[in-house]
Amino acid sequence: MSRFISLVAAIGMLAHAVSTLGAEDLSGHAMHEQAAPDAPTESERNHVPPDPPQHVMHDMSSEEMIDLMQMDDTAAFGRVLFDQLEWQQVDDRDALVWDADAWYGNDFTKLWLKTEGEHVAGEYDGRAELYLNRVAARWWDVQVGVRQDFNEGPSRTWVAFGVQGLAPYWFETEATAYVGEQGRLAAVFSGEYEMLLTQRLILQPKIELNLYSKDDPENAIGSGLADTEIALRLRYEIRREFAPYVGIAWTRLYGKTADFARAEGHDTNNVQFVAGLRFWF
Repeated sequence: MSRFISLVAAIGMLAHAVSTLGAEDLSGHAMHEQAAPDAPTESERNHVPPDPPQHVMHDMSSEEMIDLMQMDDTAAFGRVLFDQLEWQQVDDRDALVWDADAWYGNDFTKLWLKTEGEHVAGEYDGRAELYLNRVAARWWDVQVGVRQDFNEGPSRTWVAFGVQGLAPYWFETEATAYVGEQGRLAAVFSGEYEMLLTQRLILQPKIELNLYSKDDPENAIGSGLADTEIALRLRYEIRREFAPYVGIAWTRLYGKTADFARAEGHDTNNVQFVAGLRFWF
């Protein structure tokens, strides 16, 4: 009997000790949790505050603040872009092909110059366009200007009206209508998209269509849909301003434009490998 009483007493003392130890641990853990939010983190301990301002800014007008922060929307600036400066083979002859533009102005109004064409074995075919560009809506500009064609045949001058901007899903789009001499009409539609495979490797598909209202035999142009070009270029941006590229371009002529080309011994359906540079400044 005495042994049983001693065993019960020992069990009671052990239970009291365990409960007392658990209460102390829980109390310490609660105190630790309560104190943790007030303790500085590692980033706070390593933070070095900047020096206080050496000069107190005085009260200034809106014009002074815009000049100080360089936030003037009417400030003029410019850019020159060679979207394409490339080598192609046209009718088994080496060709230099270019597509470039330059503009100067502010966020709302710009003077815009565009030029594109090709030079093949001493022969050339291209055009230059000068526009007054004005923002019409978010992502969209309207353009009014003139276009001058230059080639082996007679030069043509056109008055031009167009829109350009970003269509949904970031397609860069241009549509321009032209009114020329002797009641001639023309239109150009183009669209392109930039697919970022990486931050430097970019795939750029592009399509362009040219239409004319009248035959122009002296310049080998027929009425209706004259030609289309579908191209795919892959560029690597060594810097954002400088990128070599390679690609493939498919050009097809239609209707009387194709007939004129055949009469001069040219192909009407060409697939060409291209290589060139894209740069801007």
